[in-house]
Amino acid sequence: MDISLIVDNWQLFAEGLWNTVWLVSLSLLIGGLLALPLALAQAYQIPVWGRLSFWFSYSFRGTPLLVQLYLIYYGLGQFEFIRESFLWIFLREAYICALIAFSLNSAAYACEIIRGAICQVPQNLIETAHAIGMSDFQIMRRIVVPIAYRRSIFAYSNEVIFMLHGSVLASTITIIDLLGAGRKLNAKYYVTFEGFLTAALLYMAIVSLISLAFRMIEKKYSIER
Repeated sequence: MDISLIVDNWQLFAEGLWNTVWLVSLSLLIGGLLALPLALAQAYQIPVWGRLSFWFSYSFRGTPLLVQLYLIYYGLGQFEFIRESFLWIFLREAYICALIAFSLNSAAYACEIIRGAICQVPQNLIETAHAIGMSDFQIMRRIVVPIAYRRSIFAYSNEVIFMLHGSVLASTITIIDLLGAGRKLNAKYYVTFEGFLTAALLYMAIVSLISLAFRMIEKKYSIER
């Protein structure tokens, strides 16, 4: 191990850390925003939208994230009408393609987590809310969604960590994330352990922070299962 190589190239790992954190954070944010309406459509069995939500979730959970990433990054560029449209301004960028793939994948998994939590909301609470004159929308906004979010905290923490681990695939389409920084260091100096070990330690540090944050959130907001 040559520690001096890591110290001398700290800016490379800083860039990789920045790209990883922002890519994962934005993907989780967009995925979370998409997941709630998708979960509600399934849980309440809304005609058409419920089935579309099911097949969306099934498709993205049933295929590897790497395949989804390649289909978006390499596949969409094969269509001439896309290359000639304004969408190509965005879809030719590796970062945007990775963001789209990760966001949709995260939405599919978060959708199932939230849907399951919605279905577990005690029926007597809903019946009581109806009895005091609350509308279906008020029940959903004031009772169902808050309880579902609280029940899904623990499961969603695992999804955040899985998305962080899955983000290493971004390096396969030229993005310099943490793994990409490690690969670049190893290739530049013809070493084996320095780059990958540094990336692994940084991933472990991020996971520790995520776990600590979710333990604090769960302690404050979780309810009895």
